Amino acid sequence: MRDDSPYAKAAPVLVPMPAPRPYTYAVPDGMTVVPGSIVRVPLGPREVAGVVWDSAADAVDPKKLRPISEAFDCPPIDRDMRRFVDWVSAYTLSPPGMVAKMLLRAPAAFDPEPWTEGLKRTGSEPDRMTAARSRVLEASNDGFAWTRPGLAHAAGVSSTVIDGLRAQGVFETVMIPPRPVVAAPEAGFAAPDLSPDQESVALMLRQSALAGGASVTLIDGVTGSGKTEVYFEAVAAALEKDFQVLILLPEIALTHAFLERFQDRFGAKPAEWHSDLAPRMRERVWRQVAEGTVRVVAGARSALFLPFNKLGLIVVDEEHDPAYKQEDRVSYNARDMAVVRGHISGFPVVLASATPSIESRVNAMQGRYALAKLPGRFAEAAMPDLRAIDMRRNPPARGKFLSPVLVSEIGKTLERGEQSLLFLNRRGYAPLTLCRVCGHRFQCPDCSSWLVEHRFRGQLICHHCGHNEKRPDACPECGTLDHLVACGPGIERIAEEVVADFPDARTIVLSSDIMGGVRRMRLELEAIAKGEADIVIGTQLVAKGHNFPNMTLVGIVDADLGLANGDPRAAERTFQLLSQVTGRAGRTGRKSLGLLQTFQPDHPVMRAIVSGDAEAFYEREIAEREKSGLPPFGRLAGIIVSAVTRAEAEGHARALRRSAPRAADIHVLGPAEAPLSLLAGRHRFRLLVQGERRSDMQGFVREMLEKGPRARGSVRVSVDIDPQSFL
Repeated sequence: MRDDSPYAKAAPVLVPMPAPRPYTYAVPDGMTVVPGSIVRVPLGPREVAGVVWDSAADAVDPKKLRPISEAFDCPPIDRDMRRFVDWVSAYTLSPPGMVAKMLLRAPAAFDPEPWTEGLKRTGSEPDRMTAARSRVLEASNDGFAWTRPGLAHAAGVSSTVIDGLRAQGVFETVMIPPRPVVAAPEAGFAAPDLSPDQESVALMLRQSALAGGASVTLIDGVTGSGKTEVYFEAVAAALEKDFQVLILLPEIALTHAFLERFQDRFGAKPAEWHSDLAPRMRERVWRQVAEGTVRVVAGARSALFLPFNKLGLIVVDEEHDPAYKQEDRVSYNARDMAVVRGHISGFPVVLASATPSIESRVNAMQGRYALAKLPGRFAEAAMPDLRAIDMRRNPPARGKFLSPVLVSEIGKTLERGEQSLLFLNRRGYAPLTLCRVCGHRFQCPDCSSWLVEHRFRGQLICHHCGHNEKRPDACPECGTLDHLVACGPGIERIAEEVVADFPDARTIVLSSDIMGGVRRMRLELEAIAKGEADIVIGTQLVAKGHNFPNMTLVGIVDADLGLANGDPRAAERTFQLLSQVTGRAGRTGRKSLGLLQTFQPDHPVMRAIVSGDAEAFYEREIAEREKSGLPPFGRLAGIIVSAVTRAEAEGHARALRRSAPRAADIHVLGPAEAPLSLLAGRHRFRLLVQGERRSDMQGFVREMLEKGPRARGSVRVSVDIDPQSFL
């Protein structure tokens, strides 16, 4: 069937629920629907929005089918996006309706935005001129249509003056179309100032964007090398060809500076798409993307499922970031799915990072991706001087967590009027609170994790399920007063130590749970960029591409933290995170310093960071992955079985393991209790499926689930192809 061929009597409709295939509905007389039409259909006792799909309708008498209730006046979802939904469903082993649910996130946008009644000059003159009427005519002399209140406000008159002029035929009533959510960007608005290295890479990206066709280019550039300005040239080329562009960012709600840089280059901001967007704005962005009015979207991973009218380029900035992986419902990696989206539609994809993922590096080495290197910082700014502080030789004072070496450098930085950043990837005041008398430890009642003390709030909080309780004065186990002790540091505790050592310094604490949410976070980041803070103490969000011109010292409080687990990506993630954090220093050319507090200064990750020899780290890590058959040289799938009781979860997991088909190239490990064995009141067991690179992982897991027992009672089974988390 052609893409625009209408269904006559019955049509398959994909509804946003975990059904394995579309349902068939009757098409009422007088209604026209084609593949991609968004419709409203009855589903049980309610009605839901769905998408007319491409599969053949069931051979059922249309008279026995429930009819489609309404076909929305909305551009149909194009064939490439429908193919993408099917591909994501098949790859992630998710019901196609659950993938389509991500596509249909703004139901109020399925109807067109209403036009507004406005006024426009007719050329007639009023019978009598007054000062107020003169101001109205002057304001409306631009030939454009005005709303009645807008014109009254612009001219500084009352609405009755406008009404009088309309009654005399000076204005006629016209309908004004909905206003675009953002102005149209101009490809040639501001010529970039690029270095020779940047110019070379920009030319390569422009040629790729202008030529079209599916391709992937990895920009591997050190922090501060100007990767953003370079891929903006690919954006400009796509705009010149009248394409839409999607720029994926790991933390779009916090990247105010990126939006400003985009406006400086293209004369207008891109449309934003993220979870913090107001519902009405989400609806308007969704609709205008579908209509092609919005040319560029900067968004979080879910922006990949916007219904673009003519998408011609995707950029994935900070492509290594774990935030691109969605863990719940449909488990997908937006970076990998962006590459698939480009392949399906035949357009280029650009990946950018100072610390590329091992997968992307290997793809570039093997020729599947083009590689573009930016080895130096813009304007020849020097990278920070990096040193490890051996905590065995330079321990902090009793009851403190900062080495005297780091404290001394903070003092010197303050004297120079420059900024310091202290990084610790641990929210709150302390990760554990216990009683000194009886040893009682405060644990989440619903998770196998300790409660984190947040002293600023006076609460103990679980960072996994959100459980919180007031920090008591007495131990709930033995009743002893004032003997609860905080063990270990969080950023609040580091802030307490810094304020004690430097009471006159302006100190800011940044973490994802900051009071005031995203708006407060943006204001704090702007203040830091303007030099309105002396010492910044933050978690991993400070590593996400921010540019702090006056930052010359970065101190990593616990550089070993990310290495203390069994995650096969632990070394890679630690290297990426610490490299990104230390890269915040010296971006404007000032001499800068990065200090890493570590008990393992000889660990390969620490040596690679301090020496600045990233290539040596990548070579070693890639060799280890290849030897172990781990991604990208092998394939993994994680299966989590959870239930209200431990016995239910374990029993179902063992039954699944017994149902695994025989395969020479795929092995099942487990089941074993997940590291986070209790989460939100549910016991969890994990199976890990490991196979060779060309193994049919999806087919193996699908057969395993089909042969295994059905999930009954409280049992739930979730599948994660290419897992990033091993908790």
